[in-house]
Amino acid sequence: MAELKTQRNDASVEEFLNAVEHEQKRKDAFAILALMQEATGDEPQMWGSSIVGFGSYRYKYGSGRTGEWMLVGFSPRKQNLTLYIMPGFEQYRALLDKLGKHKTGKACLYINKLADVDQNVLKELVIQSVAHMKETNPWPTP
Repeated sequence: MAELKTQRNDASVEEFLNAVEHEQKRKDAFAILALMQEATGDEPQMWGSSIVGFGSYRYKYGSGRTGEWMLVGFSPRKQNLTLYIMPGFEQYRALLDKLGKHKTGKACLYINKLADVDQNVLKELVIQSVAHMKETNPWPTP
C-alpha cells in the first residue's frame, strides 16, 4: 500500500511563508499562522512542501490502514488561502454564515484574502474544529 505523500517534516515554516511571492498573501499567511497558533496552543509544522499544520491525530480506516494527520492547517495557494478544517463543515453552518466571503470543499475552506472574512469567527471555527477532533478521535498523538 502506498504511503501518504504529505508527511509532517522539519522544514522551516517561516522560510516557506517568506517565500510566498504575493505580498498580501504572505501577510495573510503569517496572520493565519498566528491565529491558528493562538487557537490551538500548538507549534506550527510543515506537512509536505506546502501545508502548515498544527497538532496531529492518528486515524484508522475500515481496511485497517492507519496514518497521522494534522488537526488543522493551511496553505497559501496561488488561487486562494486554503484552510484545512478536518471535521468538515456540517456542524459549523452558523459560524460559516457569519464568516464572510468564502467557499468550502469537504474539509477545505477557501478564502481569497483575510480581509474578506471575520477573523474572530475564523478563530472560533478553528477552536471548535480542533476541540471536535480531540473529542472524537480515539487515537490521539502526544
